[in-house]
Amino acid sequence: MDTSLNKYISETGFCSRREADKYIDQLRVTINGIEATKGNRVKSGDVVLVDGEPIKKKVTAIYMALNKPKGITCTTDLKDKTNIIHFINYKSRIFPIGRLDKRSEGLIFLTNDGDIVNKILRAGNQHEKEYIVMVDKPVSNEFVEKMKNGVRILGGVTKTCYVKQVGPKVFKIVLTQGLNRQIRRMCEALNYNVVSLKRIRIMNMTLGNLPLGKWRFFTPDEIETINLMLKNSRKTAEGAEGMDE
Repeated sequence: MDTSLNKYISETGFCSRREADKYIDQLRVTINGIEATKGNRVKSGDVVLVDGEPIKKKVTAIYMALNKPKGITCTTDLKDKTNIIHFINYKSRIFPIGRLDKRSEGLIFLTNDGDIVNKILRAGNQHEKEYIVMVDKPVSNEFVEKMKNGVRILGGVTKTCYVKQVGPKVFKIVLTQGLNRQIRRMCEALNYNVVSLKRIRIMNMTLGNLPLGKWRFFTPDEIETINLMLKNSRKTAEGAEGMDE
């Protein structure tokens, strides 16, 4: 390797060549401990520092949506033979954003971008998740009202949410909370059992016609919209609720 310093810096994704020249002019760049100047070359084995720190290559962000089938566990623990990472079998490191119960199916995000994970998972950011749920007996108006207005589970009462009956034993629910197995626990508290549960939307992203067991990358428009929605979001704090169902 023998390349110009500004090109070397820009190719790591740290900044543009023009911005690299500014760093060099400001005497913020060293090569092997010596202050760099414009026109310096970088050879194999050279150590380039900016502000005394090594330049870290920026990894291309990966955002994908999976229509998770039943039987797949949303874990990165490779000891679990049903783990989602083996199921996806992607060439580079990714991890799921939140969870879907092993018995549930539907939309789940996977990424290598820890920042977006933190922002989406924080329940305080009010990001919606929509589900279609079938239960073991006819849905009553009383059941719908109680699900809407809050159910006592896990030592507290769930937040108010949107619930609508869409079939004799089927309802739609939109959560901004992410308590562990929340929908199943809410139903059980009202003496109903979940027969099937499918997540069909997270924020602006819908399951659409993505086949069960298949995944796709986010489109540029979807990434742009999500970033706009997350613009004022806070990163997750210790003890924050996750994106569970």
